[in-house]
Amino acid sequence: MSGSLIEIFEDEKLVTKIKSRLPYLFQLAELESSRGGKIGMEVGSVRERIIVALLIYKFGETNVKTEIPITEPDVDAKLFEKPVSIKTITGRV
Repeated sequence: MSGSLIEIFEDEKLVTKIKSRLPYLFQLAELESSRGGKIGMEVGSVRERIIVALLIYKFGETNVKTEIPITEPDVDAKLFEKPVSIKTITGRV
């Protein structure tokens, strides 16, 4: 295992799972983070946890470090000791 994010996109089975489940999981995240018809900023944290779970599923718990100090800017997790920053956008397609 080389430990590259590109592996996720080269794994056809995983790509199929992501295409079918990620939109649903993100929709749940929006519902969980909504009040009065507005999506709260915390939706980003919920989506981040979903994506980190995907990384753990693909690469294993030992290769994904999630205990990152809050003082580390733009690092949400470490994959094989390399920093990963997760960004998502809310919007209609």
